[in-house]
Amino acid sequence: HLVDATVDPALDVFDLANVPTLQGAHNWQNAAAAYAVARAFNMAQGDIAAALETFPGLAHRQEIVMELGSIMFVNDSKATNGAAAARALASYENIYWIVGGEAKDDGLDAVMPHLAPVRQAYLIGQAAEDFVAELAGKVETKNVGTLARAVAFAYADAMRDGEPAVILLSPACASFDQFSDFEVRGQAFRDAVEGLMAPTDAPADVEEATS
Repeated sequence: HLVDATVDPALDVFDLANVPTLQGAHNWQNAAAAYAVARAFNMAQGDIAAALETFPGLAHRQEIVMELGSIMFVNDSKATNGAAAARALASYENIYWIVGGEAKDDGLDAVMPHLAPVRQAYLIGQAAEDFVAELAGKVETKNVGTLARAVAFAYADAMRDGEPAVILLSPACASFDQFSDFEVRGQAFRDAVEGLMAPTDAPADVEEATS
C-alpha cells in the first residue's frame, strides 16, 4: 500500500499490488518517489493514484507481453546484470526463467538468494554452460541455446505443470553474443511469444542439464 504519512492521520492512498505493471518492491519504491514529487507540485492524491493505476509500464522492463490462459509472459530484457534480474525474480511466483547471454563479472551472485520462486531455468547464449554449473543443486535447468527455443520449452513445461505461472526473460547478461542490444533481444522475445499462437511443433533436440 502507498501511504502518505505527511498528513495526520496518515492516508492510505492506493494498493500498488493491484497494478500489474508495477510488480515488486523496487517498483513500489519508485511509485512512492513519483507520488512524493507529484505531491510537491500540489497534485491531488486521487489524481496521482489514478495515474499510477493506468501506468502502462516500460518496454523491456518487466514488460507484460501477453497472457495465455494462466501463463503470463514478461520481457525484462533490460536486466543485463544479476542485480537487475534479482529484482524481477523477487517480484513473481512460479517462474519459468530465461537467463543467459554475455555474462557480466558478477555472474549470478545477486540472484542466488531469490531462486525460491523459480520452477525451472532455461539457459541461452554464451553463458549457458557456466550458468548450468552455477545453478546446479539450486534449480532445475535446461540448456536450450537460443531465446526462441527457451520460450517454446518454458511454455510447454508451464502448460504441463498446469499452474498459474510467469515465463520471465530476465537474462542477467548483456545481449551482444546473440543480439545487437537488449531492445532487439526483447523484441525477439515478443516475437517468440506471439509465435506460440501459430500452430507449430515444439523443438525436440534439446540438450538438457538437470540438477
